[in-house]
Amino acid sequence: MPNSMADATNKLPKQNTSAPFLNTSGRRVRIAQFAENPMEGVEKNLYLEDQAMPDTSTLGSKDVIINVKSSAVGWVDLLMSSGQYQHMPPLPYTPGLEYSGEIIWLGEGIDESQAKLGDRVLVDGFVAGPRSPGNYQQYGGFASFAVAPIAAIRAIPNGFSYDEACNLLGSYETAYHCLVACGQLQKGETVLIHGASGATGLAAVHIAKILGAAVIATGRSDEKLEIVKQQGADHVINCKAPTGESGVRRFRDEVKALTNGRGVDVVYDGVGGDISIESMRCVSFGARFLVVGWASTPFVSKGKGQRGAPNANMLPTNLIMMKGLKVMGCPTVISTQHDASIRPERLEKIMEWVHSGQLKPYVSHTYELAEIKEAMKAKWNGDIIGGCVVHP
Repeated sequence: MPNSMADATNKLPKQNTSAPFLNTSGRRVRIAQFAENPMEGVEKNLYLEDQAMPDTSTLGSKDVIINVKSSAVGWVDLLMSSGQYQHMPPLPYTPGLEYSGEIIWLGEGIDESQAKLGDRVLVDGFVAGPRSPGNYQQYGGFASFAVAPIAAIRAIPNGFSYDEACNLLGSYETAYHCLVACGQLQKGETVLIHGASGATGLAAVHIAKILGAAVIATGRSDEKLEIVKQQGADHVINCKAPTGESGVRRFRDEVKALTNGRGVDVVYDGVGGDISIESMRCVSFGARFLVVGWASTPFVSKGKGQRGAPNANMLPTNLIMMKGLKVMGCPTVISTQHDASIRPERLEKIMEWVHSGQLKPYVSHTYELAEIKEAMKAKWNGDIIGGCVVHP
């Protein structure tokens, strides 16, 4: 047995020996300080370092060590690097909110009915990782190894790859919370989905179609919108402004034509800014307007973790009133933190759709861990369709 393997095995409880030929050294991404903005954070504050397998003598009896195979690169990972997200993990930390991999160590308090060595699992980002509360915030998925409590471990669905598994919970929980819990989207209604080629936008397309709604999806690239249409959207609209102009082009007439002059019943807006205002001209009276995010105006708050919103988005109250709009903020994580009872139902429904073959994430880009900066820049620049993954 190689010395490195012997050293690792000596750290493990006898009943939890590691898999043969386990590589006990790897690499991880670290962020040691918050930046003024995400791209500054990626360029100046994000670095790779060697990582040893975590010392099991420091871990709890209900902990597991994951050999990370795939980690989603999310919008929140970018915002978090500059402290422009509502949750800031203690520094330094490893990014990567959602990841999947193989269990290579189990605490002695875990029995076989809960998990076994070699199990293919995804890690629940509500319970472990940078966005979680408690003791696991430093262990993100941009690493060879991560530690999570057994409560955060979920079996990867049959037929899912590691890449698909790490893109499941966050995006589809967001889409479900916004469309179902907040928007009450019904069969036969029409929903206008902005940012439809993004991770949560494409998840919203998938869920809206499962619910029996008609989907009008927007974006700024014909090539990406073609894939969105292949993924289920009934209609797509390129809202990119003409060359030399800022903002978005007018698309009210197109939406009205597609809805026989009536307008849409629900707007799913993860983009914000100019597109929000144009959307309010595209709705039926009494429509529901769901504020999911503001990807087009990411700098509403101060960088380096400072609080306050000096560049807050504004919505036209005249249109809201005259259209009888129901405008709803739909923060999935914050809502769940305020009322944890809302989560089990959505998880049950999402997994029901997964197991019936109706729902599967789409992943357009994969990178090696050494290419993490390129991966995060691609996410920031909107090059990704659906999910983006790094492979430690």
